[in-house]
Amino acid sequence: MKVVVLTGPESSGKSWLAAEIQRCFGGVLVGEYVRFFIEQNQRGTTYADIPLIAQGQLDNENAARATEPQLLILDTHLLSNILWSQTLFGDCPAWIEPALLARHYDLHLLLDPSGVEWVGDGQRCQPEFVSRQTFFRDTLHWLEQHQQTWQVIGGDWQQRREQAFAAVEHLLEHA
Repeated sequence: MKVVVLTGPESSGKSWLAAEIQRCFGGVLVGEYVRFFIEQNQRGTTYADIPLIAQGQLDNENAARATEPQLLILDTHLLSNILWSQTLFGDCPAWIEPALLARHYDLHLLLDPSGVEWVGDGQRCQPEFVSRQTFFRDTLHWLEQHQQTWQVIGGDWQQRREQAFAAVEHLLEHA
């Protein structure tokens, strides 16, 4: 099984690109649990929600891993929970990072916020480019610090699609 994670700031194309990758290469796609959580609760998140959201994301990932697909596509993972918790609340539950580091991910596609416009959807909260760029840098720093395999995906929508497809194709060819 090869595991690809789409990560980075909001409104950079993660969900769209995850679906495009699945359409082209097949596999199992795990969505972003926090979106489900917010829809179910009809309110903003609090610090007390972070463990529930992280556990929901982890449970969905675990269920997908149990099916042992050739390709597992994650439209985020616990790194997003860590960074959003730190961004919104200045802290993060201590168990989340070790849980993330205990798992293997073959490739992180880190989406750059440059080159595409922010689109509000009722759940997003970083319309300022500088905030999204900071989130991007924080994500990159974590990936580098923890020696993860990553590739920056940028440009317009077509360029993002082409870069991501080439990265996934390379990963699958070298399985």
